[in-house]
Amino acid sequence: MHLFASDNTSGVHPEVLAALAAANSGHAIAYGSDPWTERATATVMDLLNAAEVLFVWGGTGGNVVGLQSMLAPQHAVICPATAHINVDECGAPERFTGAKLVALPTPDGKLHPSQIEPELAGLGDQHHVQPRVVSITQSTELGSLYTPSEVAALADVAHKNGLFLHMDGARLANATAALGGPEGIADVREITTAAGVDVLTFGGTKNGAMYGEAIVWFDEALAQDARFLRKQAGQLPSKTRFVAAQFEALLSDGLWLRTAAHANAMAARLAAAVRDIAGVTLSREPAVNALFARVPAAKVEALQEVSAFYVWDASDPGDGTCEVRWMTSWDTTEEDVDTFADGIHAVLTG
Repeated sequence: MHLFASDNTSGVHPEVLAALAAANSGHAIAYGSDPWTERATATVMDLLNAAEVLFVWGGTGGNVVGLQSMLAPQHAVICPATAHINVDECGAPERFTGAKLVALPTPDGKLHPSQIEPELAGLGDQHHVQPRVVSITQSTELGSLYTPSEVAALADVAHKNGLFLHMDGARLANATAALGGPEGIADVREITTAAGVDVLTFGGTKNGAMYGEAIVWFDEALAQDARFLRKQAGQLPSKTRFVAAQFEALLSDGLWLRTAAHANAMAARLAAAVRDIAGVTLSREPAVNALFARVPAAKVEALQEVSAFYVWDASDPGDGTCEVRWMTSWDTTEEDVDTFADGIHAVLTG
């Protein structure tokens, strides 16, 4: 059975693996001067109506380089307290940009325009860091989604105050598929460039790639020094073709949306299978491929023997429970879901 700990635990999609094998034939000029990078860059630029696209090793590096292109050390990034850049990147954004993260509490992982305005009181005051970027994650770390209008509203309040909008799109594929309904036909531009996003980290690893992300700039001026920032951050792959080939495969014939839509559907199947099990309380209905639930804390270890997963919130509200996160992936099968649900039922009901 596949694991429900994270979509990072999944393997590489066969079509992506085949693309890597094909790219491994012969020699190619290094550092992105190769046909694969040229084609993949053009594909991403066309898909997103982008000004610049650069491939990097991973999501943390992508976020760091993207943020660096908009920041100076006296600046600040406004983000949700649950944001990956705040919680799970070991301080890398602050270390490499020199800027401060201003993390705001949110009940659902989503920033709202009304939260931004109070953080702008120090603009122009030399005693305060200067807010420069609003950063959001799509889909969020809590599995919620920003609609196109919600992204646009954040972009509007940012831009009218001289700030930029950054999007961590580690699971952008899942969000796009979910917002497009069962067919996954949403135009990704509606939640990125058309909504006012300035810089995007476009994820591949969580959606069938072996490794690699893309940084996308929608304003050519912001990307002026991007290649130098990527190199300084250690995010320039010498054999860039192997990152680019993966994106070329994922974006070919809509594969990236089909894999994401499948992962989303498996989370919905899991929710349906466990919602009535005594001892399981869903925190919310899954919007993408993340399912959050409260379970008896004393049963977590036994449940993790069925499949590895992470405890999301260990705090006890007084009923002896904790919140856990169960993630599905592009390669999660219906049998995986049903077997996991049966295991949960067996552990919790004896």
